[in-house]
Amino acid sequence: DVSTFFYNPNIHPEEEYRLREQEILRFSEEIGFPLLFGEYEPQAWHAVVRGFEREPEGGDRCDICFRMRLERTARTAMKMDIPFFTTTLTVSPLKNADKVNAAGRAAAADVGGVTFLEANFKKKDGFKISNQIALEHGFYRQDYCGCRYSRRD
Repeated sequence: DVSTFFYNPNIHPEEEYRLREQEILRFSEEIGFPLLFGEYEPQAWHAVVRGFEREPEGGDRCDICFRMRLERTARTAMKMDIPFFTTTLTVSPLKNADKVNAAGRAAAADVGGVTFLEANFKKKDGFKISNQIALEHGFYRQDYCGCRYSRRD
């Protein structure tokens, strides 16, 4: 069984967040998988990345963001007795899978009681396949990661 957890306090502006939220909701209803939502709390995200605003895309700010989001995912999984969690972040050719997986392992270790499943979903044409699925399902596609700084860059 697979459940999806949507927790993206990094997404800016809020209108962009709502677009992405509606897309995952539409898709979950279309193919019938359980969908859980975390709170939209951009102020909490800004607090954890404060001081890293000038970091380049893929730098330390992104590592902090991955860790924050994956730790919340791990906590949610633990509360719901879901023993394993992973992330689709590694499907992007712009994301360093080693860094994402390190953040997932650290989140699982900090929370305890859950296991992070490491993956690099861009391998074996994963990015190409994700683009095909997006096209087939008419997904809205953005042109930046989500945060105000990736949008700026």
